[in-house]
Amino acid sequence: MLRIITERSEAEVELRRICERTHDEAVVHKEATVREVLQAVKRQGDRALLHYTEEFDGQKLNSEQLRVSGSELDAAYQQVSKELLDAIRLARKQIEAFHRQRIPKSWVQFGEDEIVLGKRYTPVDRAGLYVPGGRAAYPSTVLMNAIPAKVAGVPRIVMCTPPGQEKTLNPAVLVAAQEAGVEEIYRVGGAQAIAALAYGTETIPKVDVITGPGNIYVTLAKKLVYGTVGIDSLAGPSEVLVIADAQANPVYVAADMLAQAEHDPMAAAILLTTDLQLARKVVAEVDRQLADHPRRLLTEKAIAHYGLVVVVDSLSTAAELSNQFAPEHLELEVGDPWGLLEQIRHAGAIFLGNSTPEAVGDYLAGPNHTLPTSGAARYTSALGVDTFIKHSSLIQYSPAALQKMSGAIQALAKAEGLPSHADSVRLRTQNKESWGMVDTEQQNGEG
Repeated sequence: MLRIITERSEAEVELRRICERTHDEAVVHKEATVREVLQAVKRQGDRALLHYTEEFDGQKLNSEQLRVSGSELDAAYQQVSKELLDAIRLARKQIEAFHRQRIPKSWVQFGEDEIVLGKRYTPVDRAGLYVPGGRAAYPSTVLMNAIPAKVAGVPRIVMCTPPGQEKTLNPAVLVAAQEAGVEEIYRVGGAQAIAALAYGTETIPKVDVITGPGNIYVTLAKKLVYGTVGIDSLAGPSEVLVIADAQANPVYVAADMLAQAEHDPMAAAILLTTDLQLARKVVAEVDRQLADHPRRLLTEKAIAHYGLVVVVDSLSTAAELSNQFAPEHLELEVGDPWGLLEQIRHAGAIFLGNSTPEAVGDYLAGPNHTLPTSGAARYTSALGVDTFIKHSSLIQYSPAALQKMSGAIQALAKAEGLPSHADSVRLRTQNKESWGMVDTEQQNGEG
């Protein structure tokens, strides 16, 4: 049963508890297991991968079976319906079109005294994509991770996903990968997959960036390998926060809350509303829709522990509470969503109006559905092209420019106690004779 809260102070406490739900002791204790897995894979490579795949996934593989074969990839197309294939291709087109708008462009600026400054953007050499399995198959996650990497121009993209029964992988996942341009796929999951991508094994290459969501073991593994590789974010359990007024439809609101709760027992579903009657109707509607829900047990658990309804005195108060929580998904089911948007500062993705359920963003709209969770929207953003691109600064000074700036540079270097920094400028600018001497020495091979 969803709880209804009317006191702001109590609501703030509950929202903080839900936001910090991945920080409890049980989660912290899992880190020791993850460290053990990471070190084993780092030392033993494929041998450790095969051991943990058998232990955790119950699938006994050999090294040759780690990589998905070309025949398996071809066969996957025969196992998906035309309707699903068309949907995957439409989603690919929409996602690619959106992310092509986000490609950063290198630039160079020519200033006074022949000073040249700029930025040069280049993709990473290798990207590793993690696609979770287990409770469900996620072809949409494949598209959301692979397409930005392809648009960014990453030369080599590899994907890991855990094997199912009889070592099989979901055909929709394999089709989505091929449609997105990824054909190097490995049947390995969990922390061991993250270790393989971070350190490399005899079969799986070391990558530069790892992206994609997973369970708590995957998230902890990404946290621990960060620095050895880059990561997109530490994605926790999914969450939605709905702000609704009296005009909202309680049937829609309940369905949207359950759409997040059905992901995971730790998923969060929160409603902030100005209308007590709507709050009560949503609670009743959640119970009704749960009655014959195919994933009822885990969905009920999520609702019981991390579901919440808060009745507030105004939409401004709702916006304040939402900003404190910084939700992964924020739905504005109000009469004037664009007006309320001005008060929203922190959210991974914002869905405006009653006709825009979060599922639109999960699958088809184009913006990425790999989003910051657990309050991380306060300081970071969705996965995108920029996740797979880094930039180098470009700097060129003419002799005249260096001469002009030499005094300031030397003053700063001396203030920091770094005499050779100062000398590297002074020796180039102290007098014309020194320039001639250096040139002569270089010409004579003495420099």
